[in-house]
This record gives sequence, C-alpha cells and structure tokens, in this order.
Amino acid sequence: MARKINDSCISCGACVDTCPVGAISAGDEHMVVDASVCIDCGACEGGCPMGAIAEE
Repeated sequence: MARKINDSCISCGACVDTCPVGAISAGDEHMVVDASVCIDCGACEGGCPMGAIAEE
C-alpha cells in the first residue's frame, strides 16, 4: 500500500530527498506519491517536517 500526502503539505520537497525510488513529485496543490513506484518503505514519513504523509 502506497503512502499518501495530505493537505498539511507545504510543498517544501523534503520528502523528495528521502524517497529512495523517486516516487514523490510536485502536484497541483502539494507533493504527490506515485503509487505505482512507491515501495511503501516509509522513509518519506520521517522526512516530512509537517507530518503530512501517512499510509493510504
């Protein structure tokens, strides 16, 4: 199950640097996780200063 980024995201990009497979990119309103690439490792959760990432 992929991670999901909620509306608390401020698009700082910190999660992009923590994702080992490059599954996170900028979306229209905030960063988004590509579920087809995400390996559900949870590294992005720890890298988000806003706590905006959780299991989907």
